[in-house]
Amino acid sequence: MTAITGKRLTLEEYLKYDDGTDSQYELVAGELVAMPPESPKNVQISLFLLVNLLKFVPINQLSNKAEIVVGGSRATTRVPDLVVLTDELATALQGSTRSTITLDMPPPALVIEVVSPGKANEDRDYRYKRSEYAARGIAEYWIVDPQTNKVTVLTLVDGLYEETVFAGNTASASTIFPELQLTAEQVLKAGESITPSSAKSDN
Repeated sequence: MTAITGKRLTLEEYLKYDDGTDSQYELVAGELVAMPPESPKNVQISLFLLVNLLKFVPINQLSNKAEIVVGGSRATTRVPDLVVLTDELATALQGSTRSTITLDMPPPALVIEVVSPGKANEDRDYRYKRSEYAARGIAEYWIVDPQTNKVTVLTLVDGLYEETVFAGNTASASTIFPELQLTAEQVLKAGESITPSSAKSDN
C-alpha cells in the first residue's frame, strides 16, 4: 500500500474524494492510502469463494467492492476481498450510489481477506483488521493466506474473535455457512493457474 501525502481527511471528505482515476483507496486513521491491484492468484481465490457462496446466498448479498467504515477515534475504511451482507444490510444499501457500509448500518455477516505477500500486509490482515472487524461486530472473518497455506476462521464471541486455523484437507468450518464444506487445500489451490486437460478440441 502507498500512503498519499497531504492533510488527513475526515470520513465525509474521503467519501467525496475523486482524483479522476480508477485508483482504489482506503482511509486509514484519516490518511488516504492507495490500494495496489490484487495479484491474479488472490483474484482467483476470491472468485472461487464467491462462486461457492452463491450456492447459499443470493447475488445481491455478495460483494467484492464494498467498503466498510470501521470504528475508531480516527476515520478508517476497509475494502475486503469479499463481503457477505445480511438481508438487513442488503436492504440498507439498496439505491446507494456507493457501496459503503457506514457505522449507522448493520455489520456484514462475513468478511474475507486474501493475504498479499509482505509483512505490512500480514500485519494489516492479522492484527489491525482483526480488531477493527471485531469492534464493528462482524460475526465471522476469514483470513486466506497463500503464503502459509492456511485458512483462519475467526468467530465473534462476546466481542472478541476466537480463531480456528485450517490447513490441508481439513474442511474450513463456518458457523454461518456450516454446509460450505471447502477444505483449505481447495480454497488455496483455486489460486493456481491450471490448464484443464479436458479443454481439448474435438477436431
